[in-house]
Amino acid sequence: MRKLTYFVATSVDGFIADPDGDGDYLNRWVEPGYAEDMFGEFPETVPTHVRAELGLEGAVGKHFDAVLMGRATYDAGLRVGITSPYAHLDQYVASRSLGTSPDPAVEIVSGDVAARVRRLKQLPGLGVWLCGGADLAGQLAEEIDEFVVKTYPVFAGSGIPMSRAGFAPRELELTDLKRYGGGQVVSTYLRRR
Repeated sequence: MRKLTYFVATSVDGFIADPDGDGDYLNRWVEPGYAEDMFGEFPETVPTHVRAELGLEGAVGKHFDAVLMGRATYDAGLRVGITSPYAHLDQYVASRSLGTSPDPAVEIVSGDVAARVRRLKQLPGLGVWLCGGADLAGQLAEEIDEFVVKTYPVFAGSGIPMSRAGFAPRELELTDLKRYGGGQVVSTYLRRR
């Protein structure tokens, strides 16, 4: 069975974006050793339009063959004309307000997103990447099987949190931990069920 993995970048205090939804402040800590490791291990998480520039156009995904984004995450690319940000993956956008997909390669999930995720998990293939954001992670808290949390050495103070799931402790098991010279830490957790 496929896993739903929340693969996400965050500040030390758990914010994935500034209060306006922009996560670019975290890009300051993407430096050569770390970036090469992330691109080598998770090449499928690099948007299609920059894969060639980074030498990843032929890189095969190791973890994911599908991506699920919230509307705000998808809108970041849409604002600059990118209608299919991850054309190398099956793309799904959870949205109650976006009626028709701007691209035939992107499926809009407007109903019960948790039910759609459960169906996706039953299909053959690699995992499903939960790309963001906080509202979607909150809606799917019970469906997330794995967390890959890229923590950057910055304290943001406020912004968009990793999740808006509400308080309900869910037990996780740390399965991998990598530290980098620039202060980045990548923690992988499996959900204990």
